[in-house]
Amino acid sequence: MHAITIEEPGGPEALVWTEVPDPVAGEGEVLVDVAASAVNRADVLQRQGFYDPPPGASPYPGLECSGRISALGPGVSGWAVGDEVCALLAGGGYAERVAVPVGQLLPVPAGVDLVTAAALPEVVCTVWSNVFMVAGLRPGETLLVHGGSSGIGTMAIQLAKAVGARVAVTAGGPEKLARCKELGADVLIDYREQDFVAEVREATGGDGADVILDIMGAKYLARNLDALAVNGRLAVIGLQGGVKAELDLGALLAKRAAITATSLRARPLEEKAAIVAAVREHVWPLVAAGRVKPVVHGSFPMWEAPEAHRTLESSAHVGKLLLTT
Repeated sequence: MHAITIEEPGGPEALVWTEVPDPVAGEGEVLVDVAASAVNRADVLQRQGFYDPPPGASPYPGLECSGRISALGPGVSGWAVGDEVCALLAGGGYAERVAVPVGQLLPVPAGVDLVTAAALPEVVCTVWSNVFMVAGLRPGETLLVHGGSSGIGTMAIQLAKAVGARVAVTAGGPEKLARCKELGADVLIDYREQDFVAEVREATGGDGADVILDIMGAKYLARNLDALAVNGRLAVIGLQGGVKAELDLGALLAKRAAITATSLRARPLEEKAAIVAAVREHVWPLVAAGRVKPVVHGSFPMWEAPEAHRTLESSAHVGKLLLTT
């Protein structure tokens, strides 16, 4: 088969479409013929040499895929060769085939085509696990999403609205904010021109956001704490703004607030399986009903992964970028 390999860390040109050995489905795994994968910020970090795959994972980039099952490993039941699936991966999506632990498989939801389904697993599992399973967003509460026009952001807006929450977003420029509004965002904040702390406080009558989904990390830590409501929850899922910052514990105590920081890739298989099962139970019916939809900016042939990475790093997109075999 062919896969995107990274011989030396570097820029987009480090991604090379290469012939490599076929994967083999091990105990509790299935082999999937990949129809599409999706581009994530984690893939860029891996390409740059800053985010190695966990031990035992495929060395190729790609944290999600869609395709058809072509083989079942020992001990697998409940799935059949030919089933159309999408999957959460620890790596290997940028390839023609990938071995997937059975607990990380999802059926392609009704109303979504096979290629587009590749845009779902990583964002849905990330949003559902952080915003709902950890932060416990409830109907009537306010969620602030940083990067509202990203793949994560576009999914967070829709899921929060589906459960009856109010959504504030930050994004860069009126065009991206307009797309967020189309998806249901209630409060639109241009981070280039506006102070999100002041805007969130004004929109909530001074209370602040009950939950904040943050991709920036250190750069936004103090301001996120300012923007939190009493009993608020800050979920950090990205470090685009750095890894180290000072934290005012007095302010955290005064608000009785909580800060969590998580990633999906290195979690044990049983934790990933629990998240995938929760997504299938709670989110797949919303997708099948058309209340939540994957947002895809565009697609590239798999061997044009360098161009897809350039597009992602330009931040000119809204939603997800796909790679197709």
